[in-house]
Amino acid sequence: MPLRIVPALFLVAFVAAGMLIPAPPARENSNVVKILSSMPRTGSARGQTDTIVDGIRLALNEVENRIDLDGKTYRIEYMDLDDATASAGDWTSEQEASNARQAQSDPDVMVYIGTYNSGAAKISMPILNRMKVLMISPANTSPGLTKPNQGERDEPKRYRPSGEVNYVRVVPTDDLQGPAGAEWSLDMGCKRVYILDDNSVYGKGVADLFEGHARKIGIDILGRESIDAKASEFLSLMTKISTKNPQLIYFGGTTQTKAGQVAKDMVKVGMKDCKMMGPDGTYEVAMIQSASAEVLNGRFFCTFGGLTPDKLADTPGGKTFVDNYKKFYGKEPGEAYALYGYECARVALEAMRRANKKDRAAICKAGREIKDFPGVTGTWSFDENGDTTQQDMSGIAVRNGQFVFDKKLSVTRK
Repeated sequence: MPLRIVPALFLVAFVAAGMLIPAPPARENSNVVKILSSMPRTGSARGQTDTIVDGIRLALNEVENRIDLDGKTYRIEYMDLDDATASAGDWTSEQEASNARQAQSDPDVMVYIGTYNSGAAKISMPILNRMKVLMISPANTSPGLTKPNQGERDEPKRYRPSGEVNYVRVVPTDDLQGPAGAEWSLDMGCKRVYILDDNSVYGKGVADLFEGHARKIGIDILGRESIDAKASEFLSLMTKISTKNPQLIYFGGTTQTKAGQVAKDMVKVGMKDCKMMGPDGTYEVAMIQSASAEVLNGRFFCTFGGLTPDKLADTPGGKTFVDNYKKFYGKEPGEAYALYGYECARVALEAMRRANKKDRAAICKAGREIKDFPGVTGTWSFDENGDTTQQDMSGIAVRNGQFVFDKKLSVTRK
């Protein structure tokens, strides 16, 4: 029978339905182990993902791109895959599915680092789960990907057709980030808040969590709606919101889904005393470039799971990372997510070392069982869901055209 190419969406449905795709036999005579990453490498997220890839390459360089398993030395081959397209300017389901299929069909691939977007993870997770490929995310924060009763009714079961956990992540999730942002808003004296989201898995999810906690702690939610992220401007929407006289607008979304334009139009319609807050998807240089420093200075704030580059020197692992990064690249880590790319690659190496053989299932099991890992931001473990026990959360402000650490965040109010 001639080989036919299966359309991406059909394949995703095929896997999600629980139908088996045979795992490729291991190439026992191969001296290569491959690590693939899948993130948007085209479009405005490129600046952020560049630094994630830099972090991955740094960690692999530190071991000279080699690893010893069961008495044999393997060369590590890293493949930097793009899950975005030029036409979309962002990740697409078809491209992410294609990357996951590439990983599952190559018997030398042991680890898949990704995804950057939580929505993209929903596409590749079931494909890779069937193949027992360890998947490590540097940036996904949607709770439903791992936590029961935190998302849709069949989450996260739908992503685990094998019945086992193969997906782990090194960042705190939005069930911490959303409430922490709400408490920070109240600490800043913002008791009247209007909420927007980009209607994505990530953006809507973190906005829901912000709103739920904000209402609990006495913040007056003046309104809530989703924007069309393909729109060129939001002047009529911001004019309407201005009549509510909010002290803060919370935007659940990313730079790529028009956070910068929302900020510009907020100021343009006269809300110059109103603050704006976003989640970690807005914590990138592209956000300042999009909206301008003049618009954001003293007005824009965002939350981030972990420590900022300037605070990493306060931890032994963080100082080592920053020093090694500067030595290797000749510059400071430009974007905060560089540390999570580095952490993902170190987790991949640790999982392979613990398994001590070139075997997907063994590496996957070893990875999800990692405990007391000496990480960049401190010692942490993966819990039973594949989530990190590292719960540091930073509040970031824009001042003098730059993101700066403002305060460490926590959730204390019930």
